[in-house]
Amino acid sequence: MVRGSGAALRRYGTFIDDLRLYIRGGTGGMGYPRLGGEGGRGGDVYFVAQERTTLKSVKNRYPQKRIVAGTGANSSVRALKGEKGKDCEVHVPPGISILDDDGKQIGEVNAAGERFLAARGGLGGSLATNFLPSKGQKRILHLDLKLIADVGLVGFPNAGKSSLLSKISHAKPEIANYAFTTIQPQLGKIMYADYKQILVADLPGLIEGAHANKGMGHKFLKHVERTKHLLLVVDISGFQLSTKTRFRTAFETILLLTKELEQYKEELLTKPALLAINKMDLPCAKDNLNELMKQLLNPQDSLHLLQEEVIPENTLKFRDIIPISTYTGEGIEELKACVRKSLDEEAEQKNAEYRKKKLLLLQTSEQKHRG
Repeated sequence: MVRGSGAALRRYGTFIDDLRLYIRGGTGGMGYPRLGGEGGRGGDVYFVAQERTTLKSVKNRYPQKRIVAGTGANSSVRALKGEKGKDCEVHVPPGISILDDDGKQIGEVNAAGERFLAARGGLGGSLATNFLPSKGQKRILHLDLKLIADVGLVGFPNAGKSSLLSKISHAKPEIANYAFTTIQPQLGKIMYADYKQILVADLPGLIEGAHANKGMGHKFLKHVERTKHLLLVVDISGFQLSTKTRFRTAFETILLLTKELEQYKEELLTKPALLAINKMDLPCAKDNLNELMKQLLNPQDSLHLLQEEVIPENTLKFRDIIPISTYTGEGIEELKACVRKSLDEEAEQKNAEYRKKKLLLLQTSEQKHRG
């Protein structure tokens, strides 16, 4: 256990974020014609959200990716009504969307203990079916994991997200001076002195055009959807993906990241957001920061100088802007404090809204009783 506000990383190995499964409810049991006996119903298949479960553990448990519930018992002289087949409960991580094979969402389980009926068992044989049982419901479903962290690090490749994750959480992500080091999301935990833990995800680097599924586009943006807060990480000296692409200043980078999020799903811009301005140890960083702060304060003054393709419809409102250097450690403690403050404030606001709603319901029911 690391003392203070450092953290130990829980390594997640190869990360699976979606899983395709063949699901079938159990077949019903045979009826008993001579005595009019009814066969038992086939078992049902449920997805049940459980903490500390991963899609990888689901895959390990069902390597054939085939899940079938138990068959209903046949009717007999000893038991005219056959017993129901055994239900199959598949434990999945919270924060799962369940999609059919056409990609249409048919359900989700978000909190531990929530259940989703994935496939019904077939009916047992009875007089109405000539005592022949029916087969269980059969479907191919995709489990789509979106909820992966409290905070998602969002930035273009090489902005220093992996270095930041290792700095704030003692994680050991792969770090190198080339784009796309992060292919799978890396997870790290910030552990505070009072044992509070915050889960942070370093998501694969975004590139221009991600919303149109360039690079890892959609995969990345899907993860962003279910992180509670966004932490944008931007290189103060700007960004260029390769010699063939345009150089972008820090201000343009922030606008482009905002535009990518907006074009994928506008609601992403309503998430609480923080901005970490990295590489403050570089020469000219202080001058660049002064310029950037002016631009962020009055974005309208600078927009006319930029191409239209860079400009989002709406801008992200940052709760805090923190200059940092993952190289020297400057601003890291302040960043950790800001992340915590932002999450605590958001939780408090949600609790207050919940209390308000409950009070309103109480008052409404009291008025009805009086009426």
